[in-house]
Amino acid sequence: MGIEHVGLSSDFNHGGGDIGWRNSGETRNVTAELVRRGFSDQDIARLWGENFPALWGEVQAGARAGAAA
Repeated sequence: MGIEHVGLSSDFNHGGGDIGWRNSGETRNVTAELVRRGFSDQDIARLWGENFPALWGEVQAGARAGAAA
């Protein structure tokens, strides 16, 4: 487990509820906090979506392998 296996998402249809991230307009606050905590630009990009295609490919490969068994 590590930065390559994590993603950020939200559900604002029912209210975010997090201080500083109560709605989609405050999403920049999350990025600002990641920068403040020393995350690299590459890690932040991974968290905001770059991890998804690779992980989804692993899920699909696992599903194909399971169906073939």
